[in-house]
Amino acid sequence: MHPDDPSDQKLTDTHPSTRSGEVASTERPIGRHRVPELPRRPLLASTPIRVALATGVTCCLSLVAVATARGNDDIPARTVEPLAEAVADRAAIADERASRSLDRDLAPARVLPSPTATPSPTPTVVRKVPKKPVKPRRPRPVAGLDQAQMDNAKIIVDVGLDMKMPRRALVVALSTAMQESNLYNLASDVLPESADYPNQGSGSDHDSLGLFQQRPSSGWGTVAELMRPSYAARAFYSALNEIPGWQDMSVTAAAQAVQISAYPDAYAQHEDRATTVAAALTA
Repeated sequence: MHPDDPSDQKLTDTHPSTRSGEVASTERPIGRHRVPELPRRPLLASTPIRVALATGVTCCLSLVAVATARGNDDIPARTVEPLAEAVADRAAIADERASRSLDRDLAPARVLPSPTATPSPTPTVVRKVPKKPVKPRRPRPVAGLDQAQMDNAKIIVDVGLDMKMPRRALVVALSTAMQESNLYNLASDVLPESADYPNQGSGSDHDSLGLFQQRPSSGWGTVAELMRPSYAARAFYSALNEIPGWQDMSVTAAAQAVQISAYPDAYAQHEDRATTVAAALTA
């Protein structure tokens, strides 16, 4: 058939009418010809690709978990604890800021818990102030004596009472001291060292000393001893106790038996006054 034959051309250009619409929709024109286009399939719809992707994700998650666990093990506890505290503090601050309000009530006062045991009070130390020694009250002078004479008379009476001597012995001793020294504690000009001790004057009758004018050379005692009124009185009472029956003697006889004086009758003149002084000091 000739190519220019119209009937031939008509047969060539005519396509079968029985082709479905689906096949036609998949064809795209290229020039004058249509090339059938294959249907597209989603990439992730492929089973091998989905398996490979799931496997890779699982491996990555495992590596991240291992790295996290190892990193946490490397962090010292002393770093984690302050970090946790700081996070808690920041959360508390944020909560406090969020809850602030201008019309909120005042916060209640904080009440401290009472201690379970009441501490014992500290004992107060009271310092005792030492009292100044109280000077003995000086006796009021009687029978015409001055204060110095009355003080010496008190010493003579106190020593006699300490030795349990009767009232009669006190009168004898006071009468003797009144006669010998006029109840003054005298030193001796013959013994200059006697002036080194407390005294109320001096005498010059040999080496006689003190209230009773007792002599160291006769064995009554040392100068220091005889210048102490208490010692001199004790020495006198001791000598009087050695006289047998002195209690029945007169004051003059008893005093003379002890003193061996050149004036034995001189002691009698002081008996009344000595009795008054003894009564005043023993009342």
